[in-house]
Amino acid sequence: MIQLHLNYKFAIHTIEAIKFLMEQNSLSRKDLEPYIGTSGRVSEVLSKKRSLTLTMIRKLHEGLKIPYECLIA
Repeated sequence: MIQLHLNYKFAIHTIEAIKFLMEQNSLSRKDLEPYIGTSGRVSEVLSKKRSLTLTMIRKLHEGLKIPYECLIA
């Protein structure tokens, strides 16, 4: 199980939280596809060209245990 531990005193942008999780757990963009969608969709989200949908947020929370507070900004 992957855990993301953050200090909530600091506001962290949603995408930065995801990138932090990826770095800390050696995850690739490919690893995010089950939660976000196609490789193109993952790229758009990580480059901030597309917002996360509610479905993506739910899948990221349930699958990678990213707190909702980090995903809804």
